[in-house]
Amino acid sequence: MDTLVFLFETILATVWDVLPIISIIFGFQFFVIRKPIPNLGRVIRGFIFVLLGLAFFLVGLEMALFPLGKTMATQLTATDFIARWSEGSVIGNTMDWWDYRWVYAFAFAIGFATTIAEPSLLAVALKANEVSGGAIKTNGLRIAVALGVAVGIALGTYRIVTGTPLHWYIIAGYIIVIIQTFFAPKLIIALAYDSGGVTTSTVTVPLVAALGLGLASTVPGRSPVLDGFGLIAFASLFPIISVMGYAQLAEWRAKRQQFLGDKTCISK
Repeated sequence: MDTLVFLFETILATVWDVLPIISIIFGFQFFVIRKPIPNLGRVIRGFIFVLLGLAFFLVGLEMALFPLGKTMATQLTATDFIARWSEGSVIGNTMDWWDYRWVYAFAFAIGFATTIAEPSLLAVALKANEVSGGAIKTNGLRIAVALGVAVGIALGTYRIVTGTPLHWYIIAGYIIVIIQTFFAPKLIIALAYDSGGVTTSTVTVPLVAALGLGLASTVPGRSPVLDGFGLIAFASLFPIISVMGYAQLAEWRAKRQQFLGDKTCISK
C-alpha cells in the first residue's frame, strides 16, 4: 500500500515537472509556428508513456538502486570484511588506502558495467558509426567510454578514502584533456567531449551517486556532503581522456602498419 501511495505521489510530481516542457512545446507550436501538431493522438500517448516511465524509474531508484549502492559501500567498508582480506594489517580502527582495494575493484566494475548498459551511449555510438561511414566503431567507442568511466570512478573512490581535494584531480585531468586535444585526430575530438556527457545518464548516475554517498558515510573521517559528491565529475572527465586516447592509439597503429607495409615494399 505504501508503495502504491509513493508511486501515485511520484506520478503527480512527474506531471508537475514535465508540465513546463509540454507548455513550451505546445505554446511554440500553436502561437509561433501556428500549425496543428501532426499525429496529435500519438504525441499525447507518447507523453503519457514518458510520464509513467519517469515515475516508475524514480520509484525504482528509491527502492532499489540508491539502497543497493549504499549497501554495497557499507558492506565493502565494514571493519570485519576489511580485516578478513587485510591479513592482520588492520590495527584497531587504523586502515590505509590499500585496505579498501575491494571498493576500488567494485567501483571499476560497476562503472564499466553501467556505462556499457547506458542507452544514451549506445545511441551516440550508433549515430557516430553511421555519420563516420564506419570509421568510428560502435563497440570500440562504447568500450573506450566504459573504461574511462571505470577508471574515473575507481580513482574517485580512492579520493574519498584518502580525503584528498577534488579539485586537484579535476585540474590535472583537464590539463591532460587540453594536451590531448592538440594531438588527437580531429574526427574524434568533438565526439570525445560529448562522450563525457552521455555517461551521466539514467543508469550510471544513480548507482555512482549512491556509492559515493554510502562510501563517504562509512569511511571514518569523511563527510557525505564534502566527500560524497564528485564521483559524477570523474565519470564525465575520464571518458574524454579514454576516447581521445583510443583514437590516438588507433591512428598510431594505422601509421605503423602503413610504415611497415612501405618498408616491406622497399625491401622487395
